Amino acid sequence: MTADSTADSTAEVPRPRLKGDKRARTRAALLEAARALIREKGYERTTLADVAQRAGMTSGAIYGNFANRDALFIALAETYWAPVKPKFRADATFAEKMRALAEATVAAIPERREAAVGRLTGMAYTLGNDALSAQVHEKTAASYAWGAAWLRSVAREDELPMPAETLVRVIHALTEGLLFQRFLTPDLVPDEVFYAAFAALAGEPRKG
Repeated sequence: MTADSTADSTAEVPRPRLKGDKRARTRAALLEAARALIREKGYERTTLADVAQRAGMTSGAIYGNFANRDALFIALAETYWAPVKPKFRADATFAEKMRALAEATVAAIPERREAAVGRLTGMAYTLGNDALSAQVHEKTAASYAWGAAWLRSVAREDELPMPAETLVRVIHALTEGLLFQRFLTPDLVPDEVFYAAFAALAGEPRKG
């Protein structure tokens, strides 16, 4: 089929709109508006009314997607700071899987850099908000449980340098620390540091 005939057939038969598309677009627009406002005003001074206005929507659109401001802030973190997902062969060794995780983390640096200020200011805001801290604790605990289960699914217990429940926390702390230090001092934390850190975690001997 040629490009022209494809275009013609598409014009004649409108592509069906997936159910939920409008809700997804609304949610995405609200999150982007919130992210922009937080960059300008900070978390403390960003209100739901501000977000709705920036997105060109009513307050009802906000509450139709987020129960409250804290729920919106958590959704921001989940959207713009989602877990890094490596790709590797099913038969890869644990060291190769850690290498893939390093590669995925390095690949995510540009996107993470864009979200870094929001991430840091969000963490600072959370430290002073007990209710939000409790929700973040719950979300993080669930993420650690998922991560530990994932580790056990991709590696044998005797391949892991420590229990999966501990390793997932170490990987999280390692990744966050490397990323933020990279943002602050990029010349001091080149890609090689990421690869070396995950290689050491996998128990690989030093090269050279």
